Amino acid sequence: MVTPPPLAPLSSLRLDAAHGAVLAATADTAGRRGPILFAHGFGQTRHAWNASARALAAHGFQTLAYDARGHGDSDWNPADLPYHGDQFADDLIVLAGEQSRPPVLVAASMGGLFGLLAESRWPGLFSAMVLVDITPRWDTAGVERILSFMTAHPQGFASLAEAADVIAAYLPHRPRKSEDSLRALLREDGHGRWRWHWDPRLVAELARDSEQHQDALADAARKVKCPLLLVSGGRSELVNAGTIADFLALAPHASHVQLPQATHMLAGDDNDAFTATVLNYLDVLPPALAATSSAEPEHVTGVRS
Repeated sequence: MVTPPPLAPLSSLRLDAAHGAVLAATADTAGRRGPILFAHGFGQTRHAWNASARALAAHGFQTLAYDARGHGDSDWNPADLPYHGDQFADDLIVLAGEQSRPPVLVAASMGGLFGLLAESRWPGLFSAMVLVDITPRWDTAGVERILSFMTAHPQGFASLAEAADVIAAYLPHRPRKSEDSLRALLREDGHGRWRWHWDPRLVAELARDSEQHQDALADAARKVKCPLLLVSGGRSELVNAGTIADFLALAPHASHVQLPQATHMLAGDDNDAFTATVLNYLDVLPPALAATSSAEPEHVTGVRS
């Protein structure tokens, strides 16, 4: 079990990403072991990584977690600009390419898929990748269950307590969320309603019919040559023995660790076990990962415009 580090404050940032978007981020840059870039899943925010980021920072790593476009405090696409996967992959390419050296990507679900695309398009962008309960092919019924929950309350909630009741019914194995913790997931709309902290357009424009992209994602995984770790949940709704075997055939150099009691929301289900797994993986990566970062970042990508 990872010893909980002191709760040092994370720095809040606004970062220029691709195609004019500005993304909200939190960072701890005091470490000298190299950068870790966290990418969250669909409908989440950067705060999903707070506990893991603090633990890795306590072990000497620099950390950066960001809200994907359309999520949390980051820019939402204007009404005349539909969401599509290239935007999210390009955002990752910009953020990773402007670090002091290639970061390790720790990415859940949606973030992991766009991480595969980004690395396949820009080899060497990441020094290593940790995919958190996602593979290029997934159980589409599981996706539908998650999206059904996410779209079940289009008018929002009358209170944070009501939202906590709904989440507790959906995730009965989890401790009930406090109202303070829900403020990272919901925003008050000015009319007394609390709504999810992501753009509702994302469901129709990005998530629906996402299975049509599985062949392209499989091809991306086949091209990725950097060290890879898949951490899966034994009770995942999306990842199963078949999708894991398929992924390991596409990327035979990858390793796999399963947390038996975790669901698709793996880091939230057992953050101590998840963080320990990531730390163990980082400790066996090539020693170059622990090298001192350069004083000035190099701008190595060209997709910002």
